[in-house]
Amino acid sequence: MSVRLYIGNLPEELNRQELEAVFSEAGESISTKIITDRKTNKCRGFGFVTVKNDEQADAFIEKYNGFLLKDNALKIEKALPRAKGKGSDEQADVETASEASSPVSSSGGNRRKGGNKSRRSTSTSTESDGFQPDPRWAQELEKLKQLLAAQTTNP
Repeated sequence: MSVRLYIGNLPEELNRQELEAVFSEAGESISTKIITDRKTNKCRGFGFVTVKNDEQADAFIEKYNGFLLKDNALKIEKALPRAKGKGSDEQADVETASEASSPVSSSGGNRRKGGNKSRRSTSTSTESDGFQPDPRWAQELEKLKQLLAAQTTNP
């Protein structure tokens, strides 16, 4: 069974061929994928490598974790399983890369079609128009603001 590995701290100016060349010593049985920004087509700083089995994955992590690539030390670890109900591979990859550690659960909808906009539009009058909090932490930020407001109104 194949094992998917997360590769973090990739340089912005990296392409798939360069990454494959770095990992060519690991053998022909690996496949690579770099996650790129849709607008700029530059690397978003992470990608994935798929290897054949757990033993090969452990050896790959041992060999390449901390490897310097264009002055960036790579971070390699086993990727978490993809979340169910995602509409596209890239969105699932992005959630896997964020390690699904956010306290805000995803709505399960396709974010590309605007399923996440309601959370972003919950800005208060104290926020500037150009600033939007990270949607993964928006709920927690709102709770903190409410606690702070409650403390300032109580004598």
